[in-house]
Amino acid sequence: MEMLNIKEKDMLDQAMEALRQAAGLDIEVAQYEPTAMQVRADAYINITYNNNNYEFVVEVKNIDRFATIAQVKQELEDFNKAPLLIAPKLTEAAADNCKELGLNFIDLAGNAYINTPDFFILIKGQKLDQHQNNPMNYFKGNKALTPTNLRMVFALLCNPEMLNAPYREIAKVAGIALGAVGWGFNDLAARALTLGDGKKNDRVIIQQEKLIQEWVTNYPIKLRPKLNPRRFKANNLDWWKHLDVRNYAAQWGGEVAADILTHYLKPNFFTLYLHGKDLKKNMNKLIVENRLVPDPKGNIELLEAFWDFDAADLLLETVPTLLVYADLIASNDPRNLETAKMIYEKLIQHANH
Repeated sequence: MEMLNIKEKDMLDQAMEALRQAAGLDIEVAQYEPTAMQVRADAYINITYNNNNYEFVVEVKNIDRFATIAQVKQELEDFNKAPLLIAPKLTEAAADNCKELGLNFIDLAGNAYINTPDFFILIKGQKLDQHQNNPMNYFKGNKALTPTNLRMVFALLCNPEMLNAPYREIAKVAGIALGAVGWGFNDLAARALTLGDGKKNDRVIIQQEKLIQEWVTNYPIKLRPKLNPRRFKANNLDWWKHLDVRNYAAQWGGEVAADILTHYLKPNFFTLYLHGKDLKKNMNKLIVENRLVPDPKGNIELLEAFWDFDAADLLLETVPTLLVYADLIASNDPRNLETAKMIYEKLIQHANH
């Protein structure tokens, strides 16, 4: 197996998205190009179903004959994972051959066969639309919608000096797989949002405002729901006023952060992002010490931070300004939108010019 190229990575992403849409499953790449002995697979992916995680070893391949299916099956047997073929399109006969060989598959339209001891999916009859026929069209237009790319873009917008940093450093700060970094940069370049390739420290963002607005638009839809948001209420309405968030490795987002930055907004909704390996411990401590009560309609929201910036950032009470702005925009509260405009004009535009 050869290393994944850009087009194959895009095929993998499109097939995963198609299955998400068809079956409502949570799917993510766990690792690109894992090896077993002398054999290289294209990726490991995780599928979450009924709160259980299922890991598959993946080969991305254009199937033109049955022998190719058998070859993929044989190569993936070297891995101690359930095998999964990603193909642009499978004929009914090819799909039947995969089933006979015990090879799970997903194609770009979302047709799928996954058969494990505890998990079975069979989806048939899905058609590729005109937009999907060319995987590269999807690559050019929709990568910004993936949670992984949103994490990376956030890291770059908050830390422009990282545009030319080593990929491993970017992956750590953004909390993404190493293999996803090059993929993300290729997308930004393909959509004319960056110039340069980083080889001579020459990569720059050339449409910063467009990228900011794109991120802010997609964050509440694609990334925020994955941060395990939890809602609470407090009987003591002043519980937050003297709270030292650093005791919980947390930072204010949303309205409280906006008030700290502008002294203009009186918070009615309280958003905290919690960091680190002790996140659950700190969250429980925060809940107990402040007597927070679970309430799906409560005005307190706790989320898991999705970035890993320098430890000094945790000394700050508030999350990065871009995220404060995004939280305010997502609220659709007229008070918040007015404050968001102030933050954008005074802080974001000033910082980026």
